[in-house]
Amino acid sequence: MTKAMITNIQKYSVHDGPGIRSTVFFKGCPLLCAWCHNPENQIFGTELVWRGEKCIGCGSCIEACPRKALSAGSKSIQRDVESCIVCGKCADVCPTLAWEKLGEDYDLERLMKELSKDAVFYEQSGGGVTLSGGEPLSHADFAAEVLRACKEKAWHTAVDTCGFVPRSAFEKVLPYTDLFLYDIKQLDEEQHRLYMQTPIGPIVENLQWLMQQGANVWLRLPIIPGVNDDTEQISRVISLAKECGLRKVFLLPYHKMAAAKYQRMGMEYKLPDLEDPSMEQMEELRNVFAREGFETYIGG
Repeated sequence: MTKAMITNIQKYSVHDGPGIRSTVFFKGCPLLCAWCHNPENQIFGTELVWRGEKCIGCGSCIEACPRKALSAGSKSIQRDVESCIVCGKCADVCPTLAWEKLGEDYDLERLMKELSKDAVFYEQSGGGVTLSGGEPLSHADFAAEVLRACKEKAWHTAVDTCGFVPRSAFEKVLPYTDLFLYDIKQLDEEQHRLYMQTPIGPIVENLQWLMQQGANVWLRLPIIPGVNDDTEQISRVISLAKECGLRKVFLLPYHKMAAAKYQRMGMEYKLPDLEDPSMEQMEELRNVFAREGFETYIGG
C-alpha cells in the first residue's frame, strides 16, 4: 500500500485555492529556499524537535526510549543521535509536548478518513483539498491516489508545487487536479542556484507543459526584497506568464514569522537581516501586473 509522510493537515484553510479547504503538508522538498516558511517540511524523513522551555524534568521520555538514546543533562535532555532511531516514543509520552515528532506516515484510508470530516465545508463553500508541503509531487504515486479519491467524492482538488519534479509526476496527477498553484521564485539561473540550490530549467519547462495541456494554473510569486523584487526580475516573470498564457497571479509578501521555527529546530536562518516588503511596495507590484492584463492578488 502506498504511503507518504505528512507533517500537518490544516483545516479551514482559505488561502490555498477556492472555498474552504483542508491543506495537506507533505514532508520533503527538492528545493532548499533560503527564506522557506515551512522548514519542517524540507527534509525527507522523520525529525525530532526539542523545546527545552517546556520540559518539566519528569524523565518520561528517558524511560520510554527503546534505544536508551536519551539522558538527563544538567539543564536539558541529551539525545545520542547515533543511537536514536527517531521512533517518536519520547514525543508520545511527553506530558508537556517538549518533544515534537515531525512527520508521520499516512496511507490513503487514514488520510481520506481525516479529510472526510470536513466534507460539508467543501461542499457548501466550493472548496476541497490542497496538497502542499514540502513538495507533494515528490510523492507523486500517493498524491495521485489521494487526488483520484477526492475527485470520486466530487471535491475540488489543488496541488501547490515548486515545479522541480520529473514530468512524469505531473502526468500522474494531471487527470485528477482541478488547479495547480505554481510557485516561481526567481528566473535568473545563477540566483536560483544560489537561493534554491537547484536549476530553474525544469521548473519553467514543467510550467510550459502544464499550460500546453490546458491545465488550470495560478502563478504564485513570493516577493523577497533584494532577491526577486527588482524591475528586471519582475519583467522576466511577466514575460514568462504571458508566454504561457497565465491569467491569475498571486504576490506573496515575505515575512519573518518562520524565524522561530528555525530556532526551535536548530537550523540556521540564512537571511536574518531581510526586511518584510511594505504594503506600498506590494500594491505597486500588484499594479505592475494588473497593467499587463493579469488578475493580480496580494496574498493567497
